Amino acid sequence: MRLKKTWLGFFIALIALLMLAACNSSDTGSKETSNENPPKTTTPAADEKKELEVVKIGLLTSVTGALEAYGAQTIKGFELGLEFATGGTMEVAGKRIEFIIEDTETQPDVAVQKATRLLEDHKVDFIVGSSSSGDTLAVLPLMEEYKKIMVVEPAVADSITGSNWNKYIFRTGRSSSQDAVAGAAAIAKPGVKIATLAQDFAFGRDGVAAFKKAAEALGAELMHEEFADPAGVDFSSNIQRIINAKPDYLFVIWAGANSPWGQLEDMRVQERGIKLSTGAPDIAALRTMEDMIGMEGFTVYHHSLPDNEVNDWLVAEHQKRHNGEMPDLFTPGGFASAMAIVAALEKTNGNLDTETLITAMEGMTFETPKGPMTFRPEDHQALQTMYAIRLERKDGFDYPVPVLLRALSPEESAPAIMNNR
Repeated sequence: MRLKKTWLGFFIALIALLMLAACNSSDTGSKETSNENPPKTTTPAADEKKELEVVKIGLLTSVTGALEAYGAQTIKGFELGLEFATGGTMEVAGKRIEFIIEDTETQPDVAVQKATRLLEDHKVDFIVGSSSSGDTLAVLPLMEEYKKIMVVEPAVADSITGSNWNKYIFRTGRSSSQDAVAGAAAIAKPGVKIATLAQDFAFGRDGVAAFKKAAEALGAELMHEEFADPAGVDFSSNIQRIINAKPDYLFVIWAGANSPWGQLEDMRVQERGIKLSTGAPDIAALRTMEDMIGMEGFTVYHHSLPDNEVNDWLVAEHQKRHNGEMPDLFTPGGFASAMAIVAALEKTNGNLDTETLITAMEGMTFETPKGPMTFRPEDHQALQTMYAIRLERKDGFDYPVPVLLRALSPEESAPAIMNNR
């Protein structure tokens, strides 16, 4: 009798266990095997991806402020550059790439706050930026303090790779001196008298100094300089002083939406025998330059100028992702900064040690939409192609188009080394 009771108890306990298991199985099925939530499949590759070490990049740029258009172009280019460089995987050397965007608001003090957040809170391995030379110059000392690499794009002030440079700074953006060489190549020659108009901040003053050196080396005379309020909208007094100086050319160095082109036209500068020249700006600004058809100058980039597979991919993909919109002046720069970081990590096999990365990047050549760029070992400035152009009307465009006069090779447009390394 006692034996029967024992077996009966065992049998009842066994049934209870089976019912409990069935209930647990039913709960799992309701989450992962219903029509709304099909079962998830786990592969070895997926498990491996979850365990990948992360490379963090801080993208420090003008999402708002006077240069927000440039920031938007840089962001779009950077995203596409990472995709191209990694074959769409967002991985390199066994590491997964993540990036965080911070807005400098085009204010140096804000740029320092945001860069500090990227370095301390997000623990980024690289910083890319910024749109403004002032923002960038303010951040440079932080990179030396935290011993992290900053890829400068697209800020141009010569002092970034000159007097304010430190070894953690690499620049894919061109410098004021590279602009100057290209601009001087278009108009400077013996006997030519040139005046300049620029904004009164680092970008403008560095640009004029570099242009003066390049133009005078070609025999021209820089006979008058005007520096205008960067936030100003009325440049009539600056323009009148230029008219009074009677130069052969007026070379304009400008960034941002508050451009002087309308007032230069209103004051009939060209009708007074003064030819205008400048760096061809982004597409929005080109739409305001209809009266400058025939102007000779230079440009950093227009999507119609480079002839290579990387640029072809950028143009095609940019149109797909952005409602038919073409890549603009600073889109290829953002792209180039991404290409540089991925190329460096490929060279180090994913090693994120800063000194190892610096060694790998010095002298490194990498592909970009403008063709190959090379980080010069002495100052980490990327040597790159620049373009002497003429603005012309072309079918299919609703703005004056920069048409190639001559491509200046990376060696031809190389700036002087200014960092006293």
